[in-house]
Amino acid sequence: MQPDELKMRNFEDEFVFSASRSSGPGGQNINKVNTRIELRFDLNRTMQLTDKEKELIRIRLVNRINKDGELILSSQSERTQLMNKKAVTEKFFRLLAKALTTRPSRLSTRPTVAAVRKRLEVKKNRGIKKKLRKISGDNHEDAG
Repeated sequence: MQPDELKMRNFEDEFVFSASRSSGPGGQNINKVNTRIELRFDLNRTMQLTDKEKELIRIRLVNRINKDGELILSSQSERTQLMNKKAVTEKFFRLLAKALTTRPSRLSTRPTVAAVRKRLEVKKNRGIKKKLRKISGDNHEDAG
C-alpha cells in the first residue's frame, strides 16, 4: 500500500498533537520554544481502518503502540512546530503504508543441473589439490 492511498482516508481528524521542548543542542532558541511535536493516534477508536488492517498494524508496530492502543510518533528534526508537524504526519503515513504492505511469499527454487555439476566439480578439484599437498608433505618429512 502506498502512503498516498492512506492520505485519502482523512486520518487528520483523529490525530492528537502535542508540543514540547526539543532535546539536544540548538542555542538560545531551543530553551524558549516548544518545537518537538508528538502525534498520538488511537488505533482502537479509529473508523478509517478495517479490523484486519488494525490487527496487522498491532502485530507489525507492536513496539510503537502503548498499552492504551495509541500509536505514538514524534519529530524534533526541524526548527518550527509546523515543519515538525508535517514531518511527523509524513512519518505516520509511511509507517502505516509499510505495515499494511503484504510481502509476497517466497517460492522455493532448486539449483539447476549445471550449478550442481559445477559445485561437485569444484569440490572434486579441491579434494585433489589437498591430496597432492599431503603426498608432497609426506615426502618432505622423510627427507629430513
